[in-house]
Amino acid sequence: KNRPPLSLTKLAKFMANKDGKVAVVVGTVTDDKRLFDVPQLSVCALRFTEAARARIVKAGGECLTFDKLAMRSPLGKGTVLLRGPVKSREAERHFGKAPGVPNSKTAPYVRSKGRKFEKARGRRKSRGFKV
Repeated sequence: KNRPPLSLTKLAKFMANKDGKVAVVVGTVTDDKRLFDVPQLSVCALRFTEAARARIVKAGGECLTFDKLAMRSPLGKGTVLLRGPVKSREAERHFGKAPGVPNSKTAPYVRSKGRKFEKARGRRKSRGFKV
């Protein structure tokens, strides 16, 4: 939960005008095929996917571990702490006001997503009323 992955695209976006700084990610750095040219980055993370590591190194960047970062800058100077989208887990959809309560956007825990499951009266305008 507290180690959400961060894609290379987001990493490049967040580090756009921070030259010479090390990006620190407590989580996994993943590859993103939609990013064509990877900038030269120094990245420290818990894990790298193989493709992400290869693309960072090929662009002339470096992939560090936290122990190497601690040797390089013990006080954390020249680092940028980044994190992935914490709230984008599927489980977060079910938290909040109870499903069925007015103005609630919370998803119910449903056995299946078929026609018969929580799609009847009270759920849709076309079936009588919508809560």
